[in-house]
Amino acid sequence: MKTDERGHPLGDKDTGPHADPDTGAHADVHGQERERTGRPHRLDLVAAAAGFALVTAAALVGRSVQSANGTLQVNWPPLLGTWDPRVGPGTPAALAVAVLIIAYGPGLAARLPWRALLLTTWAAALAWTFSLALVDGWHWGVARRLTTKNEYLTVIDRFADIGTTLRGFSEHIVIGPPGNWPAHVAGHPPGATLTFVWLDRIGLGGGSWAGVWCIVVGGSAVAAVLVTLRALTDERTARRAVPFLALAPAAVWMGTSADGYFAGVAAWSLALLALAATRTARFPAAAALGAGLLYGFTCYLSYGLTLMALPGLGVLVLARTARPLPLVLAGALVVPVAFTLAGFNWWEAYQELVVRYYQGAGGVRPYWYWIWGNLAATTLAVGLATVAGLGRVFALAPRAVRNVRGGRSDLSTPVLRLAVLVLAALLAILAADLSGMSKAETERIWLPFMLWLIPATALLPGRRRWWLAGQAAVALLVNHLVFTGW
Repeated sequence: MKTDERGHPLGDKDTGPHADPDTGAHADVHGQERERTGRPHRLDLVAAAAGFALVTAAALVGRSVQSANGTLQVNWPPLLGTWDPRVGPGTPAALAVAVLIIAYGPGLAARLPWRALLLTTWAAALAWTFSLALVDGWHWGVARRLTTKNEYLTVIDRFADIGTTLRGFSEHIVIGPPGNWPAHVAGHPPGATLTFVWLDRIGLGGGSWAGVWCIVVGGSAVAAVLVTLRALTDERTARRAVPFLALAPAAVWMGTSADGYFAGVAAWSLALLALAATRTARFPAAAALGAGLLYGFTCYLSYGLTLMALPGLGVLVLARTARPLPLVLAGALVVPVAFTLAGFNWWEAYQELVVRYYQGAGGVRPYWYWIWGNLAATTLAVGLATVAGLGRVFALAPRAVRNVRGGRSDLSTPVLRLAVLVLAALLAILAADLSGMSKAETERIWLPFMLWLIPATALLPGRRRWWLAGQAAVALLVNHLVFTGW
């Protein structure tokens, strides 16, 4: 029997009576695989139907509110976008990528060697994201996205003296003083804008390089999620999530915003933390330092991504150790200390951002709608298959939480460990939602959190190609019917 790099059995050629119809993976002797892949249950369909109903309600109520008084500040609620049916150069490629992943993804996920699988999944996610972006052509779909009036590339020339700009950064956040920053620059710490400044300095300036950077780094997030799943659950669970990560509807927004880049950085922070905590990295201390360094940088890419500490806590709970924490904290201090010494005060800037937020659309958009409309937008970004998987996570949640609190060994069951990881990401989303600082546009803003919901699809049983087809359909419909722009 073939084994993976850690000696666990693989089921690439299994054909016995308990083999999964898509992957060929056998039920293990403890029945854990049967718990994950038992017969399809009507509750999966009920969960998906509830997700569809949520999106429908958000669309109908949102259209009514927007037509009545315009307070939602979006043209196609619950998404920020404009109704614009179209096809383009990327359409044939997107259809081809979807068909190939649906047809061959589950089988390849079971058979490929682990390292080859990581690279293949990353490549598949890039092909999916690029093809969706190219529905609008290279100029509109990739090159121009980060050059519009609210975006980062419009202020590159203001960073000629980086130190001076950082010292005065907070003075230009609030609308009023001369030279206030565009919306996205004002809405993020300067680490986001500096990324594109540094790209420009090394000769990779302009919208094309910026767009490619965001898509490539963002696409690597799927590999980071798989590394984390393997370390915290088991390889079989990670493999079952592969095609859903590669074909995620979230790719519609991963390819059109810098938030995809943020998602990639945040995901690798968690992956390194998982490797350090489980001591599956060759150098756990270096992994811990790297996890902290990336987390610190994540906090200077987006203020809200400080909430990635919640999934990070989930990683430590699952590993049942705080051993990496001192090195993680040491690494996490590097970026804040550097920015503070350069003259940028994170907390002061955040307080200015709150003022700026309520000066603009945030002060108009109704909290009562977006508190649940945000979740409808998230549903579109993760797809109904993920919602069905979340139904199974919710069913496991009471048992998982009891075992976490009691420190029971039963938490070693992969499905329960997966449930805890997904619930930690959901907790971060709930905190962001309740804060009121994410009213609308969460289909892109929450990408770093949403990627950790998609592994719930590993819990779906039986033949899962129909679920994959549903994921692809959501992405293709949204991308061809709605022009998403910021």
